[in-house]
Amino acid sequence: MSIIAAYNDAWDNADADALAEILHDEFVFNPHVGGVTMGKSDALGFAGAGGTTSEGNRILFENDDVGVSHSVVHFANGSTSEAVLFFMKFKDGKIVSIETGATPLSDDYRLVGSD
Repeated sequence: MSIIAAYNDAWDNADADALAEILHDEFVFNPHVGGVTMGKSDALGFAGAGGTTSEGNRILFENDDVGVSHSVVHFANGSTSEAVLFFMKFKDGKIVSIETGATPLSDDYRLVGSD
């Protein structure tokens, strides 16, 4: 199984133990909001709480060094769902960093030209 597929599976199942095996001890998460940087323990706490679900997970690129994926993320707190692009760096076969970019998806979003 790819590293990204294992990450998505662990995250969607709120499996902090599985995620702990996938994230490198030097893991850093730079999300697209808040100017905050999180470490491994922060990510494990957030994942274990089941605060998000995702759909349409797609691996756009993955090799031994980096990976890029995309999904639509839904938040348990009712925040607007987002289309999220993930850029991941790997070290020793684990995820050492993630950086995201996202676009909020309103309930009335329509693809341009779909009218």
